[in-house]
Amino acid sequence: MLSILDKYILKRYLGSFFLLLMLFLPIMVTVHIAEKIGKILSKDVPTNEVLLYLVDFTVYFSNFLFPLFLFISTMFFTSKLAMNTEVIAFLSSGVSFNRFLRPYVIGATLVCALALVFSAVFVPNAASGFNEFQYKYFKRGTDKQTTNVFRQINDNDFVYVSNYQPSRQTGFDFTLEHFEGNEMKFKIYARRIEFQDSTYILSGYKKRIIQESGERLETEAKKDTLFDFDIDELTPSDYIAETLQFSELNEFIALEEKRGNSNMNLYYVEKYKRTSIPVSAFIFTLIAVAVSSVKKRGGMGVNLAIGIVIAMTYVFLDKVFGTIAEKSTFNPWIAVWFPNMFFAVVAFFLIRNARR
Repeated sequence: MLSILDKYILKRYLGSFFLLLMLFLPIMVTVHIAEKIGKILSKDVPTNEVLLYLVDFTVYFSNFLFPLFLFISTMFFTSKLAMNTEVIAFLSSGVSFNRFLRPYVIGATLVCALALVFSAVFVPNAASGFNEFQYKYFKRGTDKQTTNVFRQINDNDFVYVSNYQPSRQTGFDFTLEHFEGNEMKFKIYARRIEFQDSTYILSGYKKRIIQESGERLETEAKKDTLFDFDIDELTPSDYIAETLQFSELNEFIALEEKRGNSNMNLYYVEKYKRTSIPVSAFIFTLIAVAVSSVKKRGGMGVNLAIGIVIAMTYVFLDKVFGTIAEKSTFNPWIAVWFPNMFFAVVAFFLIRNARR
């Protein structure tokens, strides 16, 4: 049963968070639309598409920023409690610091649960709409080449291209190896592979067929053929993991591992962030209370300055370790969860010091 103290703090906790969210999001949208308005007007983007894009943009980025909003809002209203000596009054009445923390913990649990549902239900659709709009109107004509693509397309066939250009649907140094059991039955090589009108065009075609009596070689300058894979499977979009529900994401990761995708860390980072971001809100709540519940000589400004430094440090660590994991073989789970683990330790020492 919630006491008067619990209801009072919980109301301020949730109210301050949603108020800051509602105040900041319109500013964020306004700044973004001001930055992109030139491209939108030059490409005659329909108004309804722009409005849907702004909704997707708001949902997409609020998912990443809500822990910081929660942290700053908690710092702000708890600092006001401390400045008004309300915290001292609570603790002087016989309430322990752990008991004082209870409504914050309840509020953080509610926000974390809401964030998990939000990221599972709404964010994937918003990410899909946001990225599709970006590539349709803002990044049109960009050619994101990939190199050294190796994929298993089914139980028997493996393909490789040294370079693939998605916008032209063209690859170079194409190889397809067909196995039955552990034995290779044939190998196809082409200097260039193009996809046109549902047909693959192979330039510099060579096929080596392995038989019991020996090997047989077929060559053609150009050959039109069909393959049992989609050309875009050679390089799935970088943002595809963001657009999948959690169960779909797990299935996608399992399939890409089987195919030998070299960008697996990119997808694992997205998977682990689905849970690490909501948990970070819980950790930041504890840090905010520990820092701002003590009345300081410099007043509320000192607490907010400390909060901004902590928030920027978290963003820095999150970006650095996330990028390292995506671009290297660094363990993605450690990369994603390290900022949370680091600040969990910080929260522990700050709470212990605040109890004193």
